[in-house]
Amino acid sequence: MMFGGPATWAVKKIIIVNVAVFALQKLSVLFNAGIVKIYYGQYPVKVPILEYFFGLNPDLVTHKFMIWQLASYMFLHGGIFHILINMFMLYMFGNELERLWGTRRFIQYYFITGIGAGICSWIVGINDPAITIGASGAIYGILLAYGVTYPNRVVYLNFLFPIKVKWMVLILGAIAFYSALPGSNSGVAHVAHLGGMLVGYIYLRGSGWRNLYRQYETQKQHEKLKRQFEVYYGDVRRKIEEDKKKKGPTIH
Repeated sequence: MMFGGPATWAVKKIIIVNVAVFALQKLSVLFNAGIVKIYYGQYPVKVPILEYFFGLNPDLVTHKFMIWQLASYMFLHGGIFHILINMFMLYMFGNELERLWGTRRFIQYYFITGIGAGICSWIVGINDPAITIGASGAIYGILLAYGVTYPNRVVYLNFLFPIKVKWMVLILGAIAFYSALPGSNSGVAHVAHLGGMLVGYIYLRGSGWRNLYRQYETQKQHEKLKRQFEVYYGDVRRKIEEDKKKKGPTIH
């Protein structure tokens, strides 16, 4: 029951798919199933074929319209530590959110934040051949949602330091923002991290905007029906008055 409780349906399936794809990545490299040479400036770099076609390469999205990469990059990972951290964070924070929201909304949120993070990375480096892989954008979106939903919940950072979730989310967001500034060259897709949190925040706040829009549409429909009824009622009244005039006075 520790670390998020037993795995919920969507969390379990997402972990299984990520682990299966990671195993496929490692097998393809082990058996030398395919290597593609790409260029960073004047320097050639060899990239596994799965990462080339399914990792997020902004240059390929822009010029070869490989738009599926905006979603497929979420299921590739760079190493065992990378996938372990992402799947552990998903398990730790995602289970409770799925129980609260339901499976359908949780899956929708996961993909919206993951794809949104990919779009942010593409916009920032629209012609950049650097490949981004990993579920971190969606995971940071999950962290943001957890912090908004349970702001005063206490977790142990690095299993040692107790901290409220809201402060942890703010710290991680600040680190992602600082690291995403020009001049950072850590090899980590901090823009995707920040993009996942930003898209998650817009999505969560957007529920209020959607409610306002629905209220506006409902009111507009009521006004339309009211005008139609008034036109119909006016025609009926005029017809009744005309019929009365034709019949003349009523004798009792």
